[in-house]
Formats: sequence, C-alpha cells, structure tokens
Amino acid sequence: MDDHRAIRVLLVDDHQVVRKGLRTFLEVQDDIEVVGEAADGAEGVARAEELHPDVILMDVKMPGTDGIEALRRLRALNNTARVLIVTSFTEQRTVIPALRAGAAGYVYKDVDPDALAGAIRSVSAGHVLLQPEVADALLAQEDAAGGQGGRGNALTEREREVLALIADGRSNREIARALVLSEKTVKTHVSNILMKLDLADRTQAALWAVRHGIGA
Repeated sequence: MDDHRAIRVLLVDDHQVVRKGLRTFLEVQDDIEVVGEAADGAEGVARAEELHPDVILMDVKMPGTDGIEALRRLRALNNTARVLIVTSFTEQRTVIPALRAGAAGYVYKDVDPDALAGAIRSVSAGHVLLQPEVADALLAQEDAAGGQGGRGNALTEREREVLALIADGRSNREIARALVLSEKTVKTHVSNILMKLDLADRTQAALWAVRHGIGA
C-alpha cells in the first residue's frame, strides 16, 4: 500500500450508534478514511466488493448474515480486505470461528480509541492482531484438543523461516528479497506450509506461527 494513501475502512455493524461512533473517531485520523457502512454481513460483503476497502471493521453477532458467514463469503470471493473483528462478545465460541474464517484481528468494543486506530494500521500492514485474552483462548482450545504443535515438526528449516516472515506480515516479494529466493520458490514454500499445517490461508498460518512462538 502506498504510504501516502489513507487506509480505506468499511464499517459493518447492525447498530447505527456504533457505526456513527466509529466513524466520528476514525474521520479525525489523518491516515484513515471511512469509505462506507453496512448494517449486516450480507450488505457488508456487497459493499466490500463495491468499495474495495483495505480494512473492514466487522461485528460478529448481527441479524441475518453474521460476521463469521460474511468472512467466509469474502474468502470465497477472494476479497483482499483485511477484516478486524470488533465485538462485545468475548466467548471463546465466537473467537475461534471468526479467526478460522479469516479474520486478521479481534478486538472488543471497549478498546481504547487510539488502540483501535493502531489495530487498523497493524492489520492493514499485514499483521495479525489479537488481544491477550483472545490469544489465551486459542491456546486453551488447542490444549483441550491435544495440541497441533507437533505438525510444526514436519516443517523444514527454510519453511520455518518463511513462516516467521509470514507472521511478520511480509508479502511473497518481501520474503523472497529477505531470503534471497525467487518469488516462485517462496510460493512453493507457502503452499507446503499450508498443506503440512492443514491451514487454509496466510492469516491462519500467521496465527499458527504466533501461537507457537515463530516470528511475530
């Protein structure tokens, strides 16, 4: 993204007062531009396809199409927007599905306004952002399931290096430059990582890396 271009943000929440509050705060940020709003997941997906935002602030619990289903639809459409879940719901049963559906971050509605702006900048830059208690929920679920850390043993040293850079939000081109590889080779490594770890995309790979102490 052009460093001089504002981060384009779409607000998706069924409460108009929440959208108004978010818009009021974000519009005073020099580097953030609110380009649209939607009142449910289906409208959010349609607006995302129309407006091509960089970041979508998405509620989870909405009537009709909820945030998790909207995330799945965005992925199916190969929409490149980064989705930051903003919700008042802290139950683990909403955290895990949202992240598995492709959310790049997860914060609560009582987040400090400046911290929210920072979260938008962070996910826009390609990072995965979780509040500490959300990371704890992920670890707790993994422990309860017996863990998946053993899958990491199947990775080669080079694949672990690539995974660490994915967790740091690097693009394939940036990874290729950092490791002195061709982009084609990096793509192969990324595909192998996703296959070995049984993950769907780069966001899930970044989350896996963070949970297992690799990279960011």
